[in-house]
Amino acid sequence: MSGNGKHYHHGRTPAAWTGSMVSGVGFLLGTVAFLIGPNWVLVWISIAIILGGAVVGGIMSKMGMGQA
Repeated sequence: MSGNGKHYHHGRTPAAWTGSMVSGVGFLLGTVAFLIGPNWVLVWISIAIILGGAVVGGIMSKMGMGQA
């Protein structure tokens, strides 16, 4: 607890975990895309998934599942 009564989760919220996991899948897919080819279609799909992870985490945070 800090002095002002707020509790800081340091990223241990459902929004942070979900955004990180979705982005992690995107990075893993991007790695596979480079190892098998490079397969540029799969690379761009992985980039979209990584950005989607940020969007999902932001939406969940605004829904109250993140740090205030």
